[in-house]
Amino acid sequence: MKTLLHISDLQKELRASLDGNKSIGFVPTMGAIHSGHISLIKRSKQENDITVCSIFVNPIQFNSEVDLTGYPRMIEQDSKALIREEVDFLFAPDVVEMYPPGEETQLDIDFGRLDKVMEGKHRPGHFKGVAIVVNKLFDIVKPSRAYFGSKDFQQLTIIQHMTESLKLPVEIVPCKTIRESDGLAMSSRNLKLTIGERQVASEIYGVLMFTKANADSIPVRKLQVIAQKRLAENRAFQVDYFEIVDKRTLLPINTWNEPEQIIACTAVNIGGIRLIDNMELFS
Repeated sequence: MKTLLHISDLQKELRASLDGNKSIGFVPTMGAIHSGHISLIKRSKQENDITVCSIFVNPIQFNSEVDLTGYPRMIEQDSKALIREEVDFLFAPDVVEMYPPGEETQLDIDFGRLDKVMEGKHRPGHFKGVAIVVNKLFDIVKPSRAYFGSKDFQQLTIIQHMTESLKLPVEIVPCKTIRESDGLAMSSRNLKLTIGERQVASEIYGVLMFTKANADSIPVRKLQVIAQKRLAENRAFQVDYFEIVDKRTLLPINTWNEPEQIIACTAVNIGGIRLIDNMELFS
């Protein structure tokens, strides 16, 4: 694996590697590599000739300076994990490389309500920052396919919308959520949980499974209230939201019509650590 810190160096290496019609698979991350990331990398390697992974903690998608400075950074450990997976290139730029002084960091896309509900409501401007950095990374790497975990379902939906709106020549590949043995969705933020917090965090998965088991037998709004109440009963949890929404619009639904388009999404704070998860209710 070659590690590149500069855009020009990465692009030079990619040009040298792309003889013929080789495809590039791209896995963008913010580091703290876990089994969820590894599953994306494995799929990219199966489906492409070259796999590029990026590690960049993107400051413009954070709403809190405390959250930004406290985000796990372990580049040496991450590099070893990527080497084991035989990633071809690691792109690990710093902030100045990605956002040179004086360069405009704007993206003129109308996301409608997609970036204003759920995570967008609680983290204004977050998805604008995500879209800007992903678009910039796509322009740098020029991947054939890019791989994103479905745990961040709203982010995935927004990236798909951006790609379609800008007519970018990249296939967005959604990949299933990878979970711990107790059901907790794998996340870099899990590393910041205490032992006690980690023990109760799996209750998020339990409530999602309860919701799935009772979908179509309890009215939508009533089931949503019950699920949110179940989460709130745990004193360790501060529940930001529990929503049952349409996968396409991310807006709340009122009936169980079109079951294939229904997903439950939630965000819970545990000891100041924000965990998000979701589950398709009829899959």
